[in-house]
Amino acid sequence: MTSKKAEGILNALDEAYGTEYRCYLDHDSAWQLLIATILSAQCTDARVNIVTKDLFKKYKTVEDFAKADLKELENDIRSTGFYHNKAKNIIACCQMLVDRFSGQVPSDIESLTSLPGVGRKTANVIRGNIYNEPSIVVDTHVKRISNLLGLTKESDPVKIEFDLMKKLPKDHWIIYNIHIIRLGRTVCIANRPRCEECMLSKYCSHYKTKSR
Repeated sequence: MTSKKAEGILNALDEAYGTEYRCYLDHDSAWQLLIATILSAQCTDARVNIVTKDLFKKYKTVEDFAKADLKELENDIRSTGFYHNKAKNIIACCQMLVDRFSGQVPSDIESLTSLPGVGRKTANVIRGNIYNEPSIVVDTHVKRISNLLGLTKESDPVKIEFDLMKKLPKDHWIIYNIHIIRLGRTVCIANRPRCEECMLSKYCSHYKTKSR
């Protein structure tokens, strides 16, 4: 059962941003989104999109990534940061996709999280955006803003995910992610929030403290 507060938050977000699904990582297939999401750790989506524009022209299939030279791939993705681990995980991940899943990206959470470099956040990006499976992606924006809104008191992403699953209706799990990411990038910016412009200010603990 959705609380009145959660319902108010979702209605305000829907009214401000609409209900259209949008993924901020450019991709043409499930495996491209999987690789882009691995690259997005500690990196902006804008930077990842710049890198993958050329990357997906050079490596055209899962098999291409599975056979990639580690040093060469590191150089290709260097600007996304943490490039050694990311390159190693991408190659190992694609090798497992070829060996265990016939080159296809699986849809279930257990299979996805068995892939190197894939945690629940990345798995839920795939499940939500590719397979339309209701899922909650806990990134830095969702973690921070959900706490400010009182929808969770947890700091662990998995615990936050399960808190939000209990408090939000399933048909809003994916769109909540999209809206909160947009809000966090444009209005509720971590170190310089524009509270006066925020449609959720009346629900926000930071704004209430600031207004006293």
